[in-house]
Amino acid sequence: MKTKNIRRRAGRRRGSLRRSVQFAFLALNVWIGAEFVLFVRQCERGEAAGARPAGVEGWLPIAGLLNLKAFAATGNMPAIHPAAMVLVAVFLLISLVLRRAFCGWLCPVGTLSEQLWEMGRRMRVAFRTPRWLDLALRPLKYLVLGFFLYAVYSMPVEEIEAFMRSPYAVVADVKMLDFFRHLSLAAAMVLGVLIAGSMALRNFWCRNLCPYGALMGLAALASPLRIRREASACVNCGLCTKACPALLPVDKLIQIRSAECTGCLDCVEACPVSGALAMETVGRRRVSAPVMAGAAAALFVGAVVLARATGHWEGAIPMELYRHWIAAAETLSH
Repeated sequence: MKTKNIRRRAGRRRGSLRRSVQFAFLALNVWIGAEFVLFVRQCERGEAAGARPAGVEGWLPIAGLLNLKAFAATGNMPAIHPAAMVLVAVFLLISLVLRRAFCGWLCPVGTLSEQLWEMGRRMRVAFRTPRWLDLALRPLKYLVLGFFLYAVYSMPVEEIEAFMRSPYAVVADVKMLDFFRHLSLAAAMVLGVLIAGSMALRNFWCRNLCPYGALMGLAALASPLRIRREASACVNCGLCTKACPALLPVDKLIQIRSAECTGCLDCVEACPVSGALAMETVGRRRVSAPVMAGAAAALFVGAVVLARATGHWEGAIPMELYRHWIAAAETLSH
């Protein structure tokens, strides 16, 4: 009975702050998406369009990486999709400072993936991924990331700048929208598989296929933060391991150094023993969930405010030219 009560208490308090931050960031993305859909439809109809929400470029990580390489080589801020570069850079910074807090606290795809698994669990179609299957699937996202990084690395800066000025790159956000607006049968089937997989296997996309998460994980290896378990205080209840979205054996380790750790603190909040498990930084100083949330939010908001204040958030594309290319988006190819 005591063990059951411990489990109930841990389950009730687990991740409440993180869920609030996740849903707030998801709502922000929904709002930006709605504003962008309205903007595109107004342009397509020839109506007077409002301002294009530059935040939509957060869904263009390849453009962000290309711009980041060009900026590192030339020192010049990109004129096309500068927000994409700013967002990739700040998410990498968050990972360097706070482990994969972008994945665990901010990413809207990660939030949806977690909710799909919760739905699958309630429907009794979810099951714990066998360790052999998890180890077999986990490298896939690093292979996909390697492909993209090789493509970015091998592309000369002059070609990057020329590509980013091309009509295809300028309306890459519209092409992305059209993928969902005009969903093909093959694309619908792939999405169906991803949704079904996310309901059956915990964080199926994030753990196994997401190259963005793989990139954040590699950056997080340099983070000073670590989950640390005090073996002398641990009661070996296993609740931390069961709570971990990354399926890490928290109850068997002293420190969690894995690139898969998202810094979500679900394991810490699931632990029924005070002081047995904590997120720590340099000097064994403990980092609480409110500090994680506040630091991630401060870095994100600070980067956006700074980019806006310095004129490096909105792209330098004349509205008439953008409107013309939006009308031709369906016929554009790279």
